[in-house]
Amino acid sequence: MTPAVRALEKADVDFSLATYEHDPRSPAYGEEAARALGLPAEEVFKTLLACLDDGRLVMAIVPVPTQLDLKALARAAGARKARMAEADAAERATGYVVGGISPLGQKKRLPAFVDASAEPLEAIHVSGGRRGLEIRLAPNDLAALLNARFAPLSRSRATP
Repeated sequence: MTPAVRALEKADVDFSLATYEHDPRSPAYGEEAARALGLPAEEVFKTLLACLDDGRLVMAIVPVPTQLDLKALARAAGARKARMAEADAAERATGYVVGGISPLGQKKRLPAFVDASAEPLEAIHVSGGRRGLEIRLAPNDLAALLNARFAPLSRSRATP
């Protein structure tokens, strides 16, 4: 089992797992998960890492159909600017591969922020720590486990 699942079992939090056959050609892992599991995309959240202007890495958990607003994340983290972390830095910090980065069970404990749209939901889905594995849990449980804050972090994706 993945470190994310072990962390949830240790914390004795209610959760469930869902698996699907990952298509390695899929360009968008979260959208693939929502489609494969028949879930509303707004309830499937992706885990993104960003680097603040002071060099700290932070984690943002936002709905799949949206884009991370880096300015909003920087504000929430008390910084002036943020940029997406390089894939290798994200993998080193979390111990997971891109496309399977779970917010739970990471190698390093990073400051975490969950998009405010999650707070009123009964449950959300996040990566279970590998491509093809999703965890369903209450957003407040996720925030408590991560010591995360809810903040408005996402915006609609720009259409070409």
